Amino acid sequence: MDKIIKRLEKRMPVFEKISNNPYLMAIRDGFISLLPVILFSSLFLLVAFVPNIFGHYWPDKTTDVLLKAYNYSMGILGLLMSATIAKSLSDNFNRRLPKLNQINSLSVMVASIIGFLLLSVDSIEGGFGTDFIGTKGLLSSFVAGFIVPNIYKICVKNNITIKMPKEVPSHISQTFADLIPMALSILVFWVIDILFRYTTNTGFSEWVLGVFQPLFTAADSYLGLAIIYGAMAFFWFVGIHGPSIVEPAVSAIYLANVEANFMAFQAGEHATKVLSQGSQYFVATIGGTGATLIITIMFAFMAKSKQLKAVGRASLIPVAFGINEPVLFGGPLVLNPMFLIPFIAAPIVNVWLLKLFIDLGMNGFVYNLPWTTPGPIGLIMGTGFAPMSFLLAPLLLLADFLIYYPFMKAYDTQLVEKEKTNDMEEEVNKEKINKEATEVIDEMDEITNNDLNKSISVLVICANGATSGMLANAIGKGANEKNMDVKAIAMAYGQHTDVVNDFDLVVLAPQMGSRLEEVKKSVSNSKTKVVSTSGKKYVALTREPIDALNYVLWNLKND
Repeated sequence: MDKIIKRLEKRMPVFEKISNNPYLMAIRDGFISLLPVILFSSLFLLVAFVPNIFGHYWPDKTTDVLLKAYNYSMGILGLLMSATIAKSLSDNFNRRLPKLNQINSLSVMVASIIGFLLLSVDSIEGGFGTDFIGTKGLLSSFVAGFIVPNIYKICVKNNITIKMPKEVPSHISQTFADLIPMALSILVFWVIDILFRYTTNTGFSEWVLGVFQPLFTAADSYLGLAIIYGAMAFFWFVGIHGPSIVEPAVSAIYLANVEANFMAFQAGEHATKVLSQGSQYFVATIGGTGATLIITIMFAFMAKSKQLKAVGRASLIPVAFGINEPVLFGGPLVLNPMFLIPFIAAPIVNVWLLKLFIDLGMNGFVYNLPWTTPGPIGLIMGTGFAPMSFLLAPLLLLADFLIYYPFMKAYDTQLVEKEKTNDMEEEVNKEKINKEATEVIDEMDEITNNDLNKSISVLVICANGATSGMLANAIGKGANEKNMDVKAIAMAYGQHTDVVNDFDLVVLAPQMGSRLEEVKKSVSNSKTKVVSTSGKKYVALTREPIDALNYVLWNLKND
């Protein structure tokens, strides 16, 4: 097993290259930008239809009012996604272009929306058809979001533009500079639309949805589910945020399946689709990738090792809400040979159990809920309070327990022996986890007067803004204790693009380590410093506010 881990570590550059693919990043960032839309619109569905389960039905007019908010948000998701994906990709391109010759992201968003509409909308009497501007149009939004930034990139790099005299104000010049790439983008999609309607007698969105329908079906099979969630766990195991690689490939299926399930559910039919965001958040990755809720409980209450007890009890509350980095890096679980098999097997078994229950008559997920909803609650609510979900929830925990138990027991025994040999109990009590976890600020002996008077701003970045929030809070607490003017905020990766240069220090959470060079390039023309940490070190900093503060100060002092 150790040999396998060493081979995986040697292939880290390959995994990081996959993780840094600009098109995968664009889809992921596009979805992150629209998560508020997805979750907020789902609240209206919950209010409108959950009471039906308990025999209460709103008047038709009330239901129509509630659904209007849903239809005008989630109902145009494809349209919105074409713009957010295009912006993310153009921002990525801009980081590689000269500062004085950049793509206009706003113009790209507008052109992508027009391109998407040309691909997706049928003309009907009195206006536009809306069948493919929501989740059914997501595949077309990817096409528009990918093609338009590349057209702009070609024009910008080759100075294919209308140049105005220097006397013309810059914002007017920019308008004419965008004219050619805007026109080319619209013409490209106009031609594509004409060709598809002439050759297939249908629009592009309908055609591409039909082409990929077999993939949607295959993804819902036992093999497809195993590949998707096994890959997600595998990438996390080697230290790269798995969902950021896998989710972009299946995000369109996620949302389309939930909508299909909801329509079937409302019609009184069986909601049969398995693959969805709810399947990921509340089944396959219950407690976080690797299905870590149960192993965290086992560490906290069954382990004899002082290290595992400390990690389990400190991580229990975050993991209950789907924030599992403390146990991933504190255990550790990632790159730990002892947990390779259960870490990948537990999510697969969980989602197979979900599929089995759906095949037996339980509804799949009909609502999208926030990923921080505790797993068993999210499963029950997300399936519309399906009676069988009350049985499935404890069964998932039992299955995970049986999968993890022998490996946890063996690892716990190893650590107990190590603690006896190395007097580890004293070290854990002193350092909260272990020596490696708190090895942060050896070089810093004291805080100087200059530090005390300086205002410092820190940005902490992780995949979704949750883990980064833990460190940002710790830095803030340390600053308050030392009466220092240090402000720290947390952001999800992708949200930082426009503000990253405003900070003195940017700290990347361990799972974002593969983005280190990219973020450094984005701040190359400013005084912002960018650093990343190891997993255990990061976890320790979140628990020790003074150490977190000193870590900031030490990094700002040293190159």
